[in-house]
This record gives sequence, C-alpha cells and structure tokens, in this order.
Amino acid sequence: MIQIFKTEDGVLQRKDEITEGCWIAMTNPTAPELVEVSEKTRIDIHHLKAPLDEEERARIEVEDEYTIIVVDIPTLERYQERNRYITIPLGIIISREYLITICLEDTPILKSFIDGRVRDFYTYKKTRFILQILYRNASTFLQYLRLIDRKSEEIERKLHISTQNSELIDLLALDKSLVYFTTALRSNEVVLEKMLRIEGIKQYPEDQDLLEDVIIENKQAIEMANIYTGILSGTMDAFASIISNNQNNVMKFLAAITIVLSIPTMIASFYGMNFEYIPGGKAPFGFIFVTSAAMLITAITALIFRKKKFF
Repeated sequence: MIQIFKTEDGVLQRKDEITEGCWIAMTNPTAPELVEVSEKTRIDIHHLKAPLDEEERARIEVEDEYTIIVVDIPTLERYQERNRYITIPLGIIISREYLITICLEDTPILKSFIDGRVRDFYTYKKTRFILQILYRNASTFLQYLRLIDRKSEEIERKLHISTQNSELIDLLALDKSLVYFTTALRSNEVVLEKMLRIEGIKQYPEDQDLLEDVIIENKQAIEMANIYTGILSGTMDAFASIISNNQNNVMKFLAAITIVLSIPTMIASFYGMNFEYIPGGKAPFGFIFVTSAAMLITAITALIFRKKKFF
C-alpha cells in the first residue's frame, strides 16, 4: 500500500500524485508499487526492498542523490495463542525532493504523524521529520518496555501459587522479547551516533538538539531493557525453584494422606483374614473395638504428621 502526504498551509493533506516535498508512506508494498515509486523518485529498487526483509540490520548509507536510514522498531504479534514483542525494520529514504518510509506493517510510530498527533511536523522539513520519527521510535520502545514490566509482574503474582510451567513459558517469552529489544536499541544507537557525524543532519541547531534528545531517549530505553532483563532472569530462576518446591509440597501432602488412610485399611485387612484365632475376633463388641482402635491410631498418626507440617 502506498499513501502520499504533503503539508500545505500547515495542514497535512493526502495526495494522489508524488510531488516535491511530499512524504511517501509505503506499507508492505507490492512489486508493481515498488517499481512505480522507484521510477518516479529515481531511487534504486533494491534500496526500497531492503527494509522489507525482517532480518535487515539497522544501518545508514549515504548515496549520491539520497540517504538511506534503516532502524528497528518494536511491534506486537500473535504467536501460538500468545502475544509477543518483536522488532521489524523501518526504512527511511531522504532525497532532495521526497521522503519515503517503508515498513512491513502499519506502525503506531507513523500513524501518530498521519493522525496529526505530532506537533511542528511538516513533510518538507525532511531532516526534522526523520528525527521526529526516531524520537517517536525510542518513546515507543520505552512504552513497550513498561508493558513488558507490568506483564511480568502479573505473571509473578500467578507464580506464587502455581505448580505449572505455563507461567514460566510466558516469562521466557518476555525475556526473549527483551533480548530482541536490547539488540535493536543498540543497533539503533550506532545509527544515531553515525548521524551525529553527518553534516546534513546537523544543518540547523534545533535539529542537532533534537538528535541529541533522540540519543538520550534511546540510551534510556537501553538501560531500562538491561534492568528488566536482569530482573526477569533472576525472577525466572527463583520461581523455577518455587514451582519445584510447590510440587514437592503437593507430593508430600499426598504421601501423608496415603499413609494415614492406609492404617484403617491395613487393620481391616488383618481382621478380614479367615483365621480361627484373631484377637477379639469373637468378642461381642469386636467390630466396634477394632473400628475404634483403627480410628484412634489413624488420628494419632494424623496429629504427628500435622506437627511435622506434612499437612
């Protein structure tokens, strides 16, 4: 899908044709759409295709007529009936006439610009637009990291009484997401630091200030991801032991119940044998005596186990 936007009289307008100063937003474009944009903007089609590869690394390349920036952005996907956080590439190509964004799916980072939720946004101020995208990206990473933290706390509350592995599997998925985020943020950091050395990016003082804000926001996201990774790893180790201990307690309880219930069964079995001489076997109140004795021994055994905290 291709969407074309252009700021006119301070308002973002949707356009049908590619014109100078416009923003071309490409979301999972088809091959004919890639060819069309490549022909109209004179940008190599291979550079347009690159961000559509999920394994594409974050980088910045300066060509003769345009600059290519690829960064990793966070997204949420459904996998095996669970939500998981991953990263996908976002390509930004800036030329003298146009600014192009290419992504595999709709992202809230770009949607916030389309919906007019970003102040001081103009499609013809291409350098500032790029920095605003990168700032929103770092902020989105922080937002997703907070969601991961809240999700991990929710799972922890369940783990206190759990004897199953499903909660640990959920924590493992969150830990994997944090690994993806940490790797992506570090790759983005390299791109941002390289942008500091490109004179075209630092053309205006306010743009340089914004770039420094983006770098600070990205570093903060890296620190948060590292902290949450450490906490989550320790939590998984601790609760793996807790789950094992909970299972041991269940087995101990069942073993104690089995022993207590086996006492009256064993006594009844003795008196059910077909022998002539059984103590109290011919007594008038033999059944009551045997039953009472079995119940008494069972109660004493249960009290002993209770004091030993087997129950």
